Amino acid sequence: MSTLSLQDLLDKLCSGDPVSAEAVFREYEPYLRKVVRRLLPHWLRSKFDSIDIVQSAWSDVLQGFRNAGWRFESPGQLRAFLVKVTRNRFLDRYRQLKRVGENEEPLSGPILSALPASGEPSPSQLVQADDLWQKMLSACKQEHRSILLLKRQGASMSEIVAQTGLHPGSIRRILRQLAGQVALSQNAT
Repeated sequence: MSTLSLQDLLDKLCSGDPVSAEAVFREYEPYLRKVVRRLLPHWLRSKFDSIDIVQSAWSDVLQGFRNAGWRFESPGQLRAFLVKVTRNRFLDRYRQLKRVGENEEPLSGPILSALPASGEPSPSQLVQADDLWQKMLSACKQEHRSILLLKRQGASMSEIVAQTGLHPGSIRRILRQLAGQVALSQNAT
């Protein structure tokens, strides 16, 4: 953007024009983000992005234009002021997060080994279970698949009896035979 048009935007901004405020923000925002990124230490990059600081500082600047009647003579003066405000906002946030960062410890070593293992199955266990399920379905007679499906859904013996109409002993016999067939097919491979 040329200096002349930037000066026009600055004049409109000082008079309270909200459209010019957006245009001025869009003009200075990339530069202000660079300022913050240069100040941002590596360990703090996961806590927030540079745009967070720029937007926070810009909201205060807009209030200053509206309420305090701030005036700037040139785009260079506004730019220097925005850099100062953004830098100060960054330093405030840095001080807050530095205290938090000093108390944080990475999860490793004895701390990590003391945590309970996840109750979720591993991806390889899921694949093995799916493979076993496919083998059970292929070994199961069509009329007994409903028993197998109910068992997989976690139905109790009484629920399976109620839905299939079979005797509990028959259901146990069918499941034992199926387990034997699957075990034989796994030993054969």
